[in-house]
Amino acid sequence: MPVLVSVVSHQQADLVFLLLKDFQNHCLPNDLEVIVTVNSEEKIPFKTEDFDFKLLVVQNDHPRGFAANHNAAFKLRGSDFFCLLNPDIRLTQDPFSLLMDTASNGKTGLVAPLIRNDEKKIEDSARRLPTPFRLFRRFWKRWKGLSVDYPIGDTLIFPEWVAGIFMLFPSRAFAEMKGFNEKYFLYFEDVDLCSRLRMAGYQIILDPRVSVIHKARRDSHANWQYFKWHLFSGIRFFSSTVFWACYLKQLRQKDKKTLWT
Repeated sequence: MPVLVSVVSHQQADLVFLLLKDFQNHCLPNDLEVIVTVNSEEKIPFKTEDFDFKLLVVQNDHPRGFAANHNAAFKLRGSDFFCLLNPDIRLTQDPFSLLMDTASNGKTGLVAPLIRNDEKKIEDSARRLPTPFRLFRRFWKRWKGLSVDYPIGDTLIFPEWVAGIFMLFPSRAFAEMKGFNEKYFLYFEDVDLCSRLRMAGYQIILDPRVSVIHKARRDSHANWQYFKWHLFSGIRFFSSTVFWACYLKQLRQKDKKTLWT
């Protein structure tokens, strides 16, 4: 099976249903198997037999974090490629064939599509290694409407990390990294994994030939619990050996001034 797709629902079954219909409408059924993890008890508005592709629904007995859910899905089935995406993603085309082609290079550890919002504007899903200073500067740039770290054109982009909105991995690379670090319940697990892939010699790629729509809810902006997860995950990452290994490598390889941009 070429690609195993993991989607986690946390009271988002209606969004998952729309995404599954997008798979049905745009993707070849023999090219994918989808695992939907229901992270908390909710009514599911679809059945596995509603779709032509293979679909497995897993019900958690208690809520688990982003990392743990996707790691568990990866272990359930063998595949050439492993893809995870948020329930609030909508497709206008088959994203998998082109992304898998890009990921077939032996040096590639992760490929992501271009992410657009409801207004078709490009989201800043491809980013530079975060530091406390860069996070502060990022909030200022976002307020000014200048939050994209990498100019987007027609060619491949090689960012330092991509947001865990839509990620496609060669399964061998994901397995080599032992997946996500489950110490991160939510947030920064994507930064951590991208950093570890890069330290292992893999490339992170954003392929602008493929785009998807992100109908983001921005829960961390409005919910205190999400804000706390974001804060504590940031503290964990900035105190980790992974962050310091990447940061010190940048200090050795680049003009120090570039670390402040």
